[in-house]
Amino acid sequence: MIMKISLKATLLLAGLTLMAASCGKKAADTTDGKTPIKVRTAKDGTKKKSLMTPGATGSPYEVLVVADSEDFQTGAYDSLFNVLNDDIPGLPQPECHFRVSKVTTGNFSKNLRYCRNIIEVKIDKAMYTTCKMKFRRDVYSTPQIIMTIQAPDAGSFCDFVTESHDDIISFFTRVEMNREADFLRNDHNPVIQERVKEKFGCDVWVPTELSKTKNAKGFFWASTDRGENDMNFVIYAYPYTDPDTFTEEFCISMRDSVMKANIPGPREGQYMMTSRLDDMPLVQVYDSEVHGEYAQIARGLWNIRNYDMGGPFVSVSRVDEKNGRVIVVEGFVFAPNGIKKNLMRRMEAALYTLRLPEELETQNFQLDLDEITISPED
Repeated sequence: MIMKISLKATLLLAGLTLMAASCGKKAADTTDGKTPIKVRTAKDGTKKKSLMTPGATGSPYEVLVVADSEDFQTGAYDSLFNVLNDDIPGLPQPECHFRVSKVTTGNFSKNLRYCRNIIEVKIDKAMYTTCKMKFRRDVYSTPQIIMTIQAPDAGSFCDFVTESHDDIISFFTRVEMNREADFLRNDHNPVIQERVKEKFGCDVWVPTELSKTKNAKGFFWASTDRGENDMNFVIYAYPYTDPDTFTEEFCISMRDSVMKANIPGPREGQYMMTSRLDDMPLVQVYDSEVHGEYAQIARGLWNIRNYDMGGPFVSVSRVDEKNGRVIVVEGFVFAPNGIKKNLMRRMEAALYTLRLPEELETQNFQLDLDEITISPED
């Protein structure tokens, strides 16, 4: 049943550029530093969960920092906390990337070892000559990531962590996005999946709560339509005729045109548009890569023209070469009185599950976000 839905929306997440971060190592360091691997979840076939491995504890985007007692006094922990606790850009209110807990090495108990995201602080002049980040996966529980950040002294640790700000945030964000996509594999809305496949020839997994839909020419909208903590998914397509399609100006212009035509406000003459300040769009548009192919990411703020409603959005534009068109998927939420980041993170993870027609024909296609190049730890 196709229903007309009202607009409510807002949220967004920090960028997902993922880069390596490593310096030299001493003979005591057993990591070869040459074999980057993907961070995958247990269901994708690369690493099956053992029946003897307990499930990881904690909520998404929670990180436990483990350090020696003196590291909490030298500023080493503070530098790491400042990175993890930094505000997510683009949200209409301050919201930090991660919820951070800490424990001394001596109090790192068996139960705490089951936490889903752990960072170990290793500062030892006798062991390390330079700074480095590395990781292990599913050591005590599944799914779990343990990152180790090593340095010879507190000063170099602080400098290294500060310089690696984006890498650390991106690493754990990418891990959680892959986990959410893996969850959606078995818990998504099959009705929306089928309608998107019929209309666009694509496959996508969106949360089951999105049950109200609007269908128009070259456009499809699904929403929870619940007034508070409302999640929204949009997909639309247009012909791909020129590489200049992927400019910031064209991206914003196309988005405004599509939203004006398809997402109205409560009264005539009101519609969704990209927010502006002094005629400058409040949006960041940049080139990226999704599943090994070019993608354009846009993160910004939207509002309803002549109406007091707005918030952030994130969209992913990809080229469907088989059909000579651009497919755009967008997520936005409306949560005016609450925390927005986790709702938007769920929607953004859903965007990365999009499979274009050619990808549907690819055997053993992997939906994980692109390769993480921090070296695994032996």
